[in-house]
Amino acid sequence: MMIYFNNPPFVGTELEYIRQAVENQKICGDGPFTKKCSQWLEETAGTAKALLTTSCTHATEMAALLLNIQPGDEVIMPAYTFVSTADAFVLRGAKVIFVDIRPDTMNIDETQIEDAVTERTKAVVPVHYAGVSCEMDKIMEIAEKHHLKVVEDAAQGILSTYKGKMLGTIGDFGCYSFHETKNFSMGEGGALLIKDGRYIEQAEIIREKGTNRSKFFRGQIDKYTWVDAGSSYLPSDLNAAYLWAQLEQADRIFKDRMKSWGLYYELLSELEKEGILSLPVVPEHCTHNAHMFYVKAKSLEERTRLIEYLKQKGILAVFHYIPLHTAPAGRKFGAFHGEDIYTTRESERLLRLPMYYGLEEEKIVYITEKIKEFYGI
Repeated sequence: MMIYFNNPPFVGTELEYIRQAVENQKICGDGPFTKKCSQWLEETAGTAKALLTTSCTHATEMAALLLNIQPGDEVIMPAYTFVSTADAFVLRGAKVIFVDIRPDTMNIDETQIEDAVTERTKAVVPVHYAGVSCEMDKIMEIAEKHHLKVVEDAAQGILSTYKGKMLGTIGDFGCYSFHETKNFSMGEGGALLIKDGRYIEQAEIIREKGTNRSKFFRGQIDKYTWVDAGSSYLPSDLNAAYLWAQLEQADRIFKDRMKSWGLYYELLSELEKEGILSLPVVPEHCTHNAHMFYVKAKSLEERTRLIEYLKQKGILAVFHYIPLHTAPAGRKFGAFHGEDIYTTRESERLLRLPMYYGLEEEKIVYITEKIKEFYGI
């Protein structure tokens, strides 16, 4: 038996919706399925506008463009994140300022942000790791005090909340991912959530290659033209058709993943109580979406041995990000502010277990049994 780390979500109606998109003869961007997905996001999240994009990377790039990030600007974020979080701002010439993370949630340490603010700081980018929220009240308070913008990297955070507010809707912009590894997928894709309606028209122009084409299709103008700098951030309606099948079944997918997450936690709690492993932490004022289940070994060496042991038993478990400030590009385009107390140490301990929609209970039982075997329990 081989248990893969990920199995892209599939609910059964995806191919039918793709067929409908083809028959509609509207497979380019902003077709009927794109509109359905955008409306669902706006209504579910409660945001002024949601624009589907070709990736979460591109959603973040759009946010950087909307904020007019310029060479010499600084943007604060954790180093424990995917490269796209930084790339979106580096492409605009900004310097990335990394700060340490919290060891409990693996999120940016909100108490380290303010000390990293300078006269060149333009934005803060909290990353909601594993779909568990950063301390957004404190982050928004700092942003307001220093006149900064907040771009939420909620790539993993759809349907998660912080004090009742969905992640991606608290800051100025929120960025979702619909990559094949995410809770809902369109293969490659994402979405930009916009809180302030004043940004909507400019966002549509940037997304439509710098044209006012969106206004033309709404009948607001009789022809469209090139009005500003932009790019092509529209996904195909074929991708949106695949995604729509899953958004229709969002509650079913959510409950399935939460059940798997809960079973992992139940079966591995014994190891945490005995001080052998650490399990995920979800603060009381947060709800999560079961995006991933991870454990923390005591050291990098122990984690490496556990990964290899599980692989021998047919289980593909993986580590996650290499902290960006340790990478060649991280040293070139950024700097770590303060002391790296937890970022490297905690990243070297973390191990992600197989987690996906439709993961059978017996496989979770098998995985946890093999983990216990590794530790001689």
